[in-house]
Amino acid sequence: MAFALRKSDGDSDSAPMADMNVTPLVDVMLVLLIVFMVAAPLMATGVPVDLPKVQTKQLNDQKPPIVVSIDISGSYFIDQTSIPQDGLLAALTQNSENDKERRIHVHADRNITYGKVIEVMGLINSAGFTKVALVSESPGQGAPAPAPGAAASSAAAAVAKTGP
Repeated sequence: MAFALRKSDGDSDSAPMADMNVTPLVDVMLVLLIVFMVAAPLMATGVPVDLPKVQTKQLNDQKPPIVVSIDISGSYFIDQTSIPQDGLLAALTQNSENDKERRIHVHADRNITYGKVIEVMGLINSAGFTKVALVSESPGQGAPAPAPGAAASSAAAAVAKTGP
């Protein structure tokens, strides 16, 4: 820092000079920036280990979801195949290859009563399926506009995880 005090000879015309030299501060900040830029990648690499080689199936083996649809008349469909109401669980078990972790999307006509949709979801849940999703359309996808005052969901699917 550089500053000057008043002269002792009584000269009142000169004011004290209070300029701060920021060059050393900038130099220190640039050195710290370079140190952290070099040190950060070295700290994030972790401990080097020799991983074992094993043959397993891939974890991202995602099967497409099973689509259960309910039309305006209350008929059930699994992937566009009509099924009787009492055969829903048997058809789900067959289509899922007895995989209870398989995702199931429920499509229901907007004019179906809420109770009917919950009844189907309860039936699916009672069979042991836990990944059940209710599918809806967002207003921008060509669906009719929601009624005034109704809350419109911007999500294409609302997922409800059922089970324990």
